[in-house]
Amino acid sequence: MFRIYLSILVLLSMLTGCASVPSFKNEGVTTPSKKGGGYYLDDGPGDHPPENIDAIPDATPKVEPFNARANQPYIALDNKYIPMTSFYPYKERGVASWYGKRYHGKKTSIGEYYDMYSMTGAHTTLPIPCYVRVTNTENGKSVIVRINDRGPFKKDRVIDLSFAAAYKLRLSDKGSGPVEVELIDPRQFSALKKTPDVITEKIKEKEVTPTQVKTEEAIANEPLYIQAGAFKNEKNADLLLKQLSEMKLENTPPFKKQFSEDLFHVVIGPFNSKNEATNIADLIKSKIKISIFVIAKEKN
Repeated sequence: MFRIYLSILVLLSMLTGCASVPSFKNEGVTTPSKKGGGYYLDDGPGDHPPENIDAIPDATPKVEPFNARANQPYIALDNKYIPMTSFYPYKERGVASWYGKRYHGKKTSIGEYYDMYSMTGAHTTLPIPCYVRVTNTENGKSVIVRINDRGPFKKDRVIDLSFAAAYKLRLSDKGSGPVEVELIDPRQFSALKKTPDVITEKIKEKEVTPTQVKTEEAIANEPLYIQAGAFKNEKNADLLLKQLSEMKLENTPPFKKQFSEDLFHVVIGPFNSKNEATNIADLIKSKIKISIFVIAKEKN
């Protein structure tokens, strides 16, 4: 994690368009902890942790404006990252790591001070701030954290967690572990906070006819597209289109820029099958660090 440098890196990438991040020494080096785990360099648990870290409440998803500066495309360790700037389905599995006292009290990418005992995390491309559910796939433990920082910039790492979040997932002693990360739309989360009785009554008030429900067969017959990005700033959409065209991907449907829902969408398609779309999406993700996924219909 490179909390001190990230603001400068983002600014440089915005000004030059092709700036690269200087190499950082000892990236990925870990130091064994007393319990046999590992953590980065001189990082580690705090000297005076709260008595009951498990009692620290999860982050509560709420609607917040995205940070304009921290959601701009940027370059880190020679990799290009294009953050999401709207809510779309996102779920990914990989390795989670954590950061503790080395960064405690230092500023995150959006200017907030990092608290290793709060339920926060860092991600390379999710919009910030946002909220995600992180599940330890080995023991099933799950937490909700607020993403307010950028990183991790190491291959196969999908998220960096605060010490408290890692502890509650039982990852703190190991240093890292396998997780599933799922983006939470705070608008839907707020709706789910209603009492069950209210939700039941709402369902009873509106009967759903068979014609209103799409069958799996109908969905399968819809054209498939890749949602490569959605941006409020048209220049960011144009930048992504330029990067996609420079890849010179063979046998790929056209790249398109479309405007809807107050956003500039970059889509690719249509594709003949989900496997074909998924293969192209994986190829693009291997070249550009971006949250990309397959959608069942074209954006209008």
